[in-house]
Amino acid sequence: MTNTYYRDEPVTPSLDRAPACPFDPAPSLTALRAEQPIARLAAPEGAPGVWMITGYDLVRQILADPRFSSRYETHYHPLAGGHLPPAPVGDLTGMDAPQHTRFRKLLAGKFTVRRMNLLTERVTEITRERLDAMERQGPPADLVEVFTQPVPALMICELLGVPYEDRDQFQSSTRALPDAGTAEAQYAAFVELGTYLRELALAKRAKPTDDLLSDLATGGDLTDEELGGVAAFMLGAGIDTTANMLALGTFALLRNPAQLTALRGDPDLAVGAVEELLRYLSVAATGMRGVLEDVELGGRQLKAGDTVVIAINAANRDPARFSDPDVLDLRRSAAGHLAFGHGVHQCLGQQLARIEMRVAFPALLIRFPTLRLAVPAEDLSLRTDPSQVYGVHSLPVTWDRG
Repeated sequence: MTNTYYRDEPVTPSLDRAPACPFDPAPSLTALRAEQPIARLAAPEGAPGVWMITGYDLVRQILADPRFSSRYETHYHPLAGGHLPPAPVGDLTGMDAPQHTRFRKLLAGKFTVRRMNLLTERVTEITRERLDAMERQGPPADLVEVFTQPVPALMICELLGVPYEDRDQFQSSTRALPDAGTAEAQYAAFVELGTYLRELALAKRAKPTDDLLSDLATGGDLTDEELGGVAAFMLGAGIDTTANMLALGTFALLRNPAQLTALRGDPDLAVGAVEELLRYLSVAATGMRGVLEDVELGGRQLKAGDTVVIAINAANRDPARFSDPDVLDLRRSAAGHLAFGHGVHQCLGQQLARIEMRVAFPALLIRFPTLRLAVPAEDLSLRTDPSQVYGVHSLPVTWDRG
């Protein structure tokens, strides 16, 4: 394969996925990865350099290098024609050290592997309760509404300490958030949830309970604004990605019956299966970093003020890292995938997400052995906005009553 890192012509890759392959990255990203895994993107005259990064090694290098900034205001968005606004207070994904270090230290001890493993029993209970409700309702059902969204939403309620009497409304609000319509409506829905969480956090300062939000309210040095912002950040990080992994993962398994049968027949396969589904689907498909100083990357000279767009989904399908990367193989070792990121910004809640998926996938498949799509696969409504977590808006399924 010819290495063409040095091609100078800017490119304008399409992020549209092939309709027949909804789980694969956009064909243009796959082609870029093969031809020039670091490519200059077309941008308006006078704009800083913008680069698309599709190769696994290059993406991993960027994620671990502090010369590439996570602060949103350092990111030039070629479609918007300007730099992004700064991150909201408490949004860890939009911070660099030392601010990021301060918040990360406060939260890291709350999300250790041991602490998250202790939640397995509760995840199992919530999963069983949702499957019971699904069975009582009967087929057909929208799996997103009855199962894949409520499981992580109820778990984040448990972690944050949302009162029982508020949980139905909380779930309703979180379900509406990704499908609020316009960007303005989505922002308004997020503000509404953020306002609720700030009020809840302040209440826990005065009267703490046994939950994560109370720990942060009483055990750290967060201001009221920071406390509410961190709560809103954990809400967004704890629901949307896992809910879409559960829905899109179920869709992928239904389209790969041999893999589905293997997981249903061997629930112990779930640990590796979750890692492979994370790699294969990469629902958080892209990210951005701002270049803080002149740096050489993949044979190209990037300048301070440039922006790199990192294609996580293309990197996780890089044949230089994973053999037969476009094949879903639940028995492969997908160690090293970048679905949770890499470096200091690696997802704090990744262990909880893993537990939720390791429990939910086999439980669903075993409870409903005849589970299948209730509509043709091509009729499913996919979340195609590149600014969103990739997934499905709804997943109509049916099954044979026992």
